[in-house]
Amino acid sequence: MKTYTFKVIVEPDEDAQGNPAWHACCPALESIGAAASGRTRDEALKNINEVVHMIVQEFIEDGKPLPEGPEGSVEVEEISQEQPRIAVTV
Repeated sequence: MKTYTFKVIVEPDEDAQGNPAWHACCPALESIGAAASGRTRDEALKNINEVVHMIVQEFIEDGKPLPEGPEGSVEVEEISQEQPRIAVTV
């Protein structure tokens, strides 16, 4: 069993009506849809967590290896409070 941690970028944003919101993405998985948003930072983190878990589950079910890059985006080490990451054990 391995634990992967995926780097997550969370930034202030606006929704379609111009209201304050947050955008979150996972660089290692962004090209296959790992992006989400929320009204708060915590909501955006919760949403991207769900998206990353769904993508990882799909990779496992399809027997595909998990993406490795870009560099520094996927690691097996301690999670930092300064740079949010999502941990997935497979």
